[in-house]
Amino acid sequence: MHYIAHLYGLRSILPNCRRIVRPTQVARKTMTPATPCKPSSPRLRLSKAECVLVLITMIWGGTFLLVQHAMTVSGPMFFVGLRFAAAAGLVALFSWRSLRDLTLFELRAGFFIGVAIMIGIGLQTVGLQTIPSSQSAFITALYVPFVPLLQWLVMGRRPGLMPSIGIMLAFAGLMLICGPAGASLNFNAGEMVTLISTVAIAAEIILISSYAGRVDVRRVTVVQLATASILAMLMIVPTGEVIPGFSWFLLASALGLGAASAVIQLAMNWAQKSVSPTRATLIYAGEPVWAGIVGRIAGERLPGLALVGAALIVLAVIVSERKARVKTEAQVPDAV
Repeated sequence: MHYIAHLYGLRSILPNCRRIVRPTQVARKTMTPATPCKPSSPRLRLSKAECVLVLITMIWGGTFLLVQHAMTVSGPMFFVGLRFAAAAGLVALFSWRSLRDLTLFELRAGFFIGVAIMIGIGLQTVGLQTIPSSQSAFITALYVPFVPLLQWLVMGRRPGLMPSIGIMLAFAGLMLICGPAGASLNFNAGEMVTLISTVAIAAEIILISSYAGRVDVRRVTVVQLATASILAMLMIVPTGEVIPGFSWFLLASALGLGAASAVIQLAMNWAQKSVSPTRATLIYAGEPVWAGIVGRIAGERLPGLALVGAALIVLAVIVSERKARVKTEAQVPDAV
């Protein structure tokens, strides 16, 4: 109230001050040429929410190698269940009071997002048993051109020219990143399940964007993480997975990656309230690059043909969102 009263007082003073500080006609003419440069400068700045998405994208890229190492002591479904149980517990620990106000709509939203997370991360983890983390990350990046495809199949929104070009570039990159055998469509099991996981990850992005702004971030995050954990644990029986013995490395990996998952999901749910899906997806496109850097530091070396394919996938990611990004910036000037 004090701030509003202060503004009101300034408003009454400004008309009198305007007569004193108003520039002359000549001065106004000399100042006008500088004004056209003003709109271009904000494009170089990222909003606070976008900076957060850049940070979690770096964290996300680094998790691929950690998950691959964890697969040496655990099966994929048990580890995914343990990881998301830790993540759900951490978020619930800091937001347990707000959970009392959980609504049916938030429960339903969290469940659907959690199903997509479990399928996407679960299949991705299965693939990491047989393919390098950097290769998995670049295949996972295909969820970006898959978003317009999924919207076309489910919502009837036909992709435009740029998304269609992006899809073709992504397919060509996938052929190359899977190696010489990929050129004849002889994908191995790890590459195939990772490719399928990208559809679920694309669905997760669409669902988060559709529910953002209508749910409480902390409550829906707890529900989606708990759902992913429970479903992954239930998958242990049909997949015939053996529950591993106690291991400090397994416990530390689950807690560490659980904390990372909690931060990533909270940040996605919060940031996508103000960041458009196209802008967010373009930021997420940096995830395979960070994973490739981490993998290279750890000694992974993709062949030259696979690197060309990885470059095509990154190009497809940028091309597929190019036109939509321009439209978004024109509609929401304060988002850039």
